[in-house]
Amino acid sequence: VQLQAFGGGLVQAGDSLRLSCATSGFIFRNYRMGWFRQAPGKEREFVAYISVSGSTMYRTSVKGRFTISRDNAKNTVYLQMNSLKPEDTAVYSCARYRGNEPNDWGQGTQVTVSS
Repeated sequence: VQLQAFGGGLVQAGDSLRLSCATSGFIFRNYRMGWFRQAPGKEREFVAYISVSGSTMYRTSVKGRFTISRDNAKNTVYLQMNSLKPEDTAVYSCARYRGNEPNDWGQGTQVTVSS
């Protein structure tokens, strides 16, 4: 199982970024996939997930600004982030779920939002 997130960068408040997580080694369409983030000095926190059926869930602070999506043909999950805020600054990682819990993690990508 391999997951690799990319697409992070340094942006200004109000800008947008699109993160991608390329996966391999498993049947992607059969798994719930999620995005998590960890800011310096803080615990990792849930950002969003997308189920096998395409239903989604978001943490409250990103609702209306972030959109998670998946392309089963490309074995890739995306996170479109709009109206970014300084408090969105973190390392963003993708995860494959086992049941209702994230179980497998990829290397993250740094997102830095300047004010």
